[in-house]
Amino acid sequence: MANRTIRVDYLARVEGEGALDLRIQNGRVTSARLKIFEPPRLFEALLRGRGFAEAPDITARICGICPVAYQMSAVHAMEDALGITVGGQLRALRRLLYCGEWIESHALHIVMLHAPDFLGYPDGIQMARDHGSAVRGGLALKKVGNELLRLLGGREIHPVNVRVGGFYRVPSRAAFGPVAEALKQARDLAVATLRWVAQFPFPELERDYEFVAMRHPDEYPIDEGRIVSSRGLDIAVADYPSEFEERHVAHSTALHSVLKQRGSYLVGPLARYSLNADRLPAELRALAAECGLGPTCRNPFRSIIVRAVELVYVVEEALRLIAAYEPPDAPFVPVEPRAGIGHGCTEAPRGILYHRYVLAEDGTIREACIVPPTSQNQLSIEEDLCAVATDAIDLPDNALRDRCEQAIRNYDPCISCACHFLRLAVHRE
Repeated sequence: MANRTIRVDYLARVEGEGALDLRIQNGRVTSARLKIFEPPRLFEALLRGRGFAEAPDITARICGICPVAYQMSAVHAMEDALGITVGGQLRALRRLLYCGEWIESHALHIVMLHAPDFLGYPDGIQMARDHGSAVRGGLALKKVGNELLRLLGGREIHPVNVRVGGFYRVPSRAAFGPVAEALKQARDLAVATLRWVAQFPFPELERDYEFVAMRHPDEYPIDEGRIVSSRGLDIAVADYPSEFEERHVAHSTALHSVLKQRGSYLVGPLARYSLNADRLPAELRALAAECGLGPTCRNPFRSIIVRAVELVYVVEEALRLIAAYEPPDAPFVPVEPRAGIGHGCTEAPRGILYHRYVLAEDGTIREACIVPPTSQNQLSIEEDLCAVATDAIDLPDNALRDRCEQAIRNYDPCISCACHFLRLAVHRE
């Protein structure tokens, strides 16, 4: 069999810049590299010298799709450093805000960015001609999620109402009336979306991942918990640096995060579900089983089903939180600056997001460390690409490229990474 090099020089419509090199020699995949070559954004350096209260608003600018994830991990780390605990209705409001982000992020990815791969369409617009009801439902779900962000966060993109200790202001019970009604309709849309994606044709692939996710004593993990894995890891968030490290690789400006003892691992929906399916309501577990999911899922292509299960969950969780809401006495817990080291970790839609800050006595940030889900998954993405390309090695170059693109979109590494490649160069030796 001829040697082949499949090269994608640019990933189109990505948040940043990236490429893919796939090399096949003597009928065997020898390397698959997801090359991230965007210029460093230097947010960790940008935070140094700023006040602790600025971190939520600065870090929110890292991502326009999951700003709440950055805000929540930032405030948890700051509160850890400052020795305060936020509980009661303020904690519930934070979880509700996070539900809004999961709803809009999962709905957009499932319907507009990933579903076209399974149904043979170049994009969501073309798919809408034949699947208009599903697309309209996905967009309606995204709208509901955005409305929660606007109500609690002050605006839909880069919310401005989050602060260390709580919120700048909190809504009345009456303010939730319209969004609660919309969420009731959204639940039916989310269930319909789950049943729709469960019928897709899925490539056969099983991967022996080490799943890593948060785990809470009572809740499906979103905003709190310990960090656990499918191979026995069970640590407090503060112990993250002792078990994980980031490594530079020559082909990428994005760091590869690995477990020090074992290497690659997987974060995100597959990991959350496989480690926490028992934290889902019994009715939703039954629905997941009806849609073909067992308590563990190791096929990355079926991650779209798991995301849809999570979509149903966060719609129901948002309704539960709204029904139980009573305005707190104050919108925030008072905070006084002090020297300290704080760690924070929450579950972004794409997986765990870790923050660490070192504060001076006046609350100035001396050091900052942010580890996003994409850097934690990048090595697993490359290993998936090797496995996918090996199984599909006899496909023509264009079909092989499409399958590799689909494998990358399984991770939804960022909103625009889940789009199509711009150029493909094939070199046969």
